[in-house]
Amino acid sequence: MSSRSGSTGGGGSSQGGGAAVPLAVLLRREVANERTASERPELHSGLFSQAKKGEDFTFLKPECERVPGVPSSSYSAFGLFDGHNGNGAAIYTKENLLNNVLSAVPADLNREDWLAALPRALVAAFVKTDKDFQTKARSSGTTVTFVIIDGLVITVASVGDSRCVLQAEGSIYHLSSDHRFDASKEEVDRVTECGGDVGRLNVVGGAEIGPLRCWPGGLCLSRSIGDQDVGEFIVPVPLVKQVKLSTAGGRLIIASDGVWDALSPEVAFNCSRELPPVPAAEQIVKTAVQSKGLRDDTTCIVVDIIVEKNNPCMPHPKRQPGIGVFKNMFGKKKSSDSSSHSHTDREYMEPDNVEEIFEDGCALLSRRLDSEYPVRNMFKLFICAICQVELKPNQGISVHEDSSQPGSLRRWDGPFLCQSCQEKKEAMEGKRRSRDSSRNSGSSE
Repeated sequence: MSSRSGSTGGGGSSQGGGAAVPLAVLLRREVANERTASERPELHSGLFSQAKKGEDFTFLKPECERVPGVPSSSYSAFGLFDGHNGNGAAIYTKENLLNNVLSAVPADLNREDWLAALPRALVAAFVKTDKDFQTKARSSGTTVTFVIIDGLVITVASVGDSRCVLQAEGSIYHLSSDHRFDASKEEVDRVTECGGDVGRLNVVGGAEIGPLRCWPGGLCLSRSIGDQDVGEFIVPVPLVKQVKLSTAGGRLIIASDGVWDALSPEVAFNCSRELPPVPAAEQIVKTAVQSKGLRDDTTCIVVDIIVEKNNPCMPHPKRQPGIGVFKNMFGKKKSSDSSSHSHTDREYMEPDNVEEIFEDGCALLSRRLDSEYPVRNMFKLFICAICQVELKPNQGISVHEDSSQPGSLRRWDGPFLCQSCQEKKEAMEGKRRSRDSSRNSGSSE
């Protein structure tokens, strides 16, 4: 659930009592509003950065095509990678993550199914990128905030403490989560149960200082890509959120912790109000640096999603936020009967400001790869769900192989993993210890 800031300034979740709105209904509403695939919103983006260590990297690809040569299948991708202990993980992730996402999405899907497949594909791609990178280097790691925009549907996957925030019609929505130990008792519990040691830095005399860190290594993040020397309990499994904007559009700010350690989302949006994306990004970075000094790489991407051509300035005037609605994308598909469609469309005729479609932040890979999506065979039976290598019959290992949950989860059901990806899954879920080292080795973020 996306967190809105209004009366509160930060992290709580807003939970509405409204009915869930299926993705198919939202897409048909676009057509009903004459916002078809060929009449997509305009995207304008801007980037600004001030470097301290030179470990922040960005990815801006505003013109991609789901079907090559078909402009109506266009989408945009934006990424921010805040490296630590070197820039290797950030560079590798920037160069490979989108290709890994696309390889995890089955071919020849229509737009609705493609969007529905994205959350699981993003999870697989993050894990594959981490697994592949760890064969090349040991010490560096990176946060990742990766955004795919298709029409008015925004899908965000994130690990680490960079953030993506959205302002739409005066409300602020948090589309990512801080994976810092100080921010989440659940992540502390998960890591300690897997064999990690979470605590503050010990100094002479027994005093503890600084943020909570994971030992060995001393990383203050609970999720990242890379960081092989810290242990597999620092997982690359991302939080994934998917929302659909109203026809008013909105503004996204994607920024590294150099911005968020100095500015709240409200201040970031206010200080850049009415500015186009490039000067807006510059203003946000300069305001952050002026507030705290250039203590870290400080990077900001601003993306304006503009639907109405006669109103190019984002954000729009403030109005009261409606009730958020959210739906698991992998629920049962609605009937294709036309009378059912018309009834459903009438039921959801009044859209909310931002309609929340999907959210899952669980660190368990088996849950994140599982799918009740109706076309189960859409995900190839004899392909590893993570690394996409071909599996011979009886060679794949079900993600439910070691499931302790009775009932619907069966070991002969897919998705399936190859042996090396199964070992990666077991290590991340604490079923085997990957490494042993001492508490006071020195990795930091």
